[in-house]
Amino acid sequence: MKFRMTIAAFLAGLTLAAHAQTASAASEVRIARQYGIAYLPMTIMERDKLVEKYARAAGLKDVTVKWSTFAGANVMNDALLSNSLDLAAVGTTVLPLMWSKTKGTPQEIKGVCAIASAPHLLNTRNPNVKSIRDFSSSDRIALPAAKVSIQAVELQMAASQAFGMKNYGKLDAITVSRSHPDAMAALLSGTSEIDAHFTWAPYSFRELKDPRIHTVLNSFDVLGGPTTTILILGTKRFHDQNPKLYEAFLKAMHAAGETIKTNKPYAAKVYLEATKDTDSLADVEKMLNDPQIQYTIMPQRVEKFVTFMHEIGTLKTVPASWQEMFFPEVFTLGAP
Repeated sequence: MKFRMTIAAFLAGLTLAAHAQTASAASEVRIARQYGIAYLPMTIMERDKLVEKYARAAGLKDVTVKWSTFAGANVMNDALLSNSLDLAAVGTTVLPLMWSKTKGTPQEIKGVCAIASAPHLLNTRNPNVKSIRDFSSSDRIALPAAKVSIQAVELQMAASQAFGMKNYGKLDAITVSRSHPDAMAALLSGTSEIDAHFTWAPYSFRELKDPRIHTVLNSFDVLGGPTTTILILGTKRFHDQNPKLYEAFLKAMHAAGETIKTNKPYAAKVYLEATKDTDSLADVEKMLNDPQIQYTIMPQRVEKFVTFMHEIGTLKTVPASWQEMFFPEVFTLGAP
């Protein structure tokens, strides 16, 4: 996507907008994330205290950032609705559902920014499966949450392309819900009924080290190119009442992404120290050098999910434009 202004102009614009508002800032911000290398910007933000840094620069003193890590989006969604969280990192398909559910209510939730565009890979150890057309009733595809996770929606999109829109759910019957670590262990065991896994880095990289494993599908091929995989949801309450702290968070997220782009050895070191993963430093740097893994705050191809989810009836209310689902600050760069 092309934008009319630079990132520097965007950040400068945020500063002016925040200073123009009179709402007082909170003394803390509560942020939740999940597991995986796509969440690395948030790990760097915590390690380097970037939110605190930009909050101080905006004149906010003694800001506390409370970080939490969850295994899935459902608990985070509930926490946002109950005002137990301010910001949460989720799969992109959660945004249209939460926006539709809360629009115009006191608990209104919108998108804050993207975190990363990182492809999901459908890996299998079944040598007879060369494309999704080759899966049979004896295969089992593991993904985080059958029918509802972002991987499940991407698989339905792929099925609609392969078998026709009416058959978008053709592969749902052979999907099973597993966490990425459990699914990877099952796939690599060679004995589990699970012989395929729709996953992403670092799990996809680890699986493909095994010569028995090959990739059947790349989600970017389904979606037509780089697509926001995870993003930040935020409450309207936090956005409206805390403009300077909201600005600090956006600046911190952008800065963390720039750190990954310009200093991959440092980013890899931070990741390993935080996660205690068994990957080598070289392995993590290889992941970060994958040109398909991009860390950017600008959303990409979100409308693809909105359109499809509406077509299959999952999303009842659709925005006039997909940008409506986001707070406007992220688009200060210019219209996509």
